[in-house]
Amino acid sequence: MHRLVSWVVGFGRFWYRFIIGDDWTLAAAVAAALILTRVLSARGAAWWLVPLTVVIMVRVGVQRARRPYAAGAGSASNTASG
Repeated sequence: MHRLVSWVVGFGRFWYRFIIGDDWTLAAAVAAALILTRVLSARGAAWWLVPLTVVIMVRVGVQRARRPYAAGAGSASNTASG
């Protein structure tokens, strides 16, 4: 029984880390886009919503990731020259 529980827990952790990863907001936005695509597909073609959401969220994620490095690089160069 312990082996089965251990396997189920490991399986759940794998999928959580695979889907959520480092940025839960990207996973939440894609999930919302998939749900909205399903709802809008009854009214017509809504296939474009998921790729658009992914492109927007990747850009947002990259900008958020670069922010600390850009701030750190600017302050480091100011201290080195001053």
